[in-house]
Amino acid sequence: MSQYFKVDDLTLWNPSNRVAQLFYRSCAAVAPVVGLPPGVVDNCRDEYEVDLDVFVPFVDALVREYRASSHAVLRSLLEGFLPAAMVLVRRAGGELPSLSGQVGTSRRDVSVGVGGIAPSGDGERLMALARELAGAMPV
Repeated sequence: MSQYFKVDDLTLWNPSNRVAQLFYRSCAAVAPVVGLPPGVVDNCRDEYEVDLDVFVPFVDALVREYRASSHAVLRSLLEGFLPAAMVLVRRAGGELPSLSGQVGTSRRDVSVGVGGIAPSGDGERLMALARELAGAMPV
């Protein structure tokens, strides 16, 4: 069995039931990190409707948080979710401005080690993870 992530009639992804449910629940789990709704709705017909007007800003805010954070654990946790979300944004034709340009340095969840404050997240790494994952995400 599988479920669909769709924008109107456009299928973005067709994962197995368990993977679909985990991604859907992960949307809700990471939403408090940026204080935005995820824009993914379970319509109870083996489909999840993605509201691009909500989902794209949500994913972009998470990318910004990832890139601005010096906290390795926070970034690692976001890396478990963001690449798949980025694939959905790309398949829908959306843009993620926070992948490039300056995002600043977050003062939240700062990680300080022997050498001082750890480096911030790398947008290139996120893009590489998303490219790698895209081939494993059937439509």
